[in-house]
Amino acid sequence: MPTRDVWRIPQSGSLDRLRRETEDLEAPPPGHVRVAVGAVGLNFADVFACLGLYSATPAGAFVPGLEFAGTVEAVAEGVSAVAQGDRVMGLTRFGGYATSVNADARYLRPLPDGWSFAEGAALPVQAITAWYAISELGACKPGQAVLVQSAAGGVGLNALAILEGLGARVVAAVGQASKAAFLVDHARLERRQIIVRDRRTFGSQLDEALRANGMDGFHLVLDAVAGPFFEPAYRRLRPAGRLVVYGSADLMPAGTRTNWLRLVPRYLTRPRLDPIRMVSDNKSVMGFNLIWLWDQADRLADAYAGLAPYITRPPHIGRRFPFGEAPAAMRYLQGGASVGKLVLET
Repeated sequence: MPTRDVWRIPQSGSLDRLRRETEDLEAPPPGHVRVAVGAVGLNFADVFACLGLYSATPAGAFVPGLEFAGTVEAVAEGVSAVAQGDRVMGLTRFGGYATSVNADARYLRPLPDGWSFAEGAALPVQAITAWYAISELGACKPGQAVLVQSAAGGVGLNALAILEGLGARVVAAVGQASKAAFLVDHARLERRQIIVRDRRTFGSQLDEALRANGMDGFHLVLDAVAGPFFEPAYRRLRPAGRLVVYGSADLMPAGTRTNWLRLVPRYLTRPRLDPIRMVSDNKSVMGFNLIWLWDQADRLADAYAGLAPYITRPPHIGRRFPFGEAPAAMRYLQGGASVGKLVLET
């Protein structure tokens, strides 16, 4: 029986509980394939899950990780779309921090020609999140004004690529000046399109950016930060505007375990909306998390097809970590200094 290495946490609550283990891996069941993992994509959900702050976290011990890329080693009955030796990228509902996985073949896609495993592992979660937020929920049209929070992150960069292809007008918000410079170089934005957000003055920063870019409000806001940045953006939505929330990075703890004394006040002061007032404001707020669509595998084909015209180059890899340094990689992601995607390489 083949063996594999995994990073497992016996119980959520602290990143310090992550342990590397070697275990047997049974043959893939019907409809599945065994993939030798070349790279694993990191997501904020991995950190939140290990800290016990993610509602979809499995009970008890679990292996983090939602996406990977590698080579198919074995194919079970009922699988015809992939074959042994194929290079693939895929999604998994946890279990991705492993050197080998038994993956449901419905969630695999061929690795694009010329892409590395790291680039393949960087794509699925964040690119599909961006596409779903912009196209399915945001109903974005050419020429519309869009605010992208966390624009230098993995979802943000995918969102910028999609919005550029759509012909939307963009304002990008980031947390650090170095990320603003990165967006000028990498995403072809002008400096007037970028805000280095400030907790105290974010509203006035938005007003200045709107004026500088000839906009009178946003048709769409993509928000993965929330906290004090939510309400100023909501107030600057145009009539019939949409604000799509798919994360809450403002609640990310700073240490390896959750500091409840710091987190609870932020949670209790989180934004509140009056649905009756929303009717008169003529604005919409939508929240989603792709993991709750896990059982709808048939929708993946539409998502990848929708992405194809816009994602024409490999994702930006901000930093690569060896598989054995998974805890350090998660702490780096948690710190908020990264741009693009972080990956583990086996």
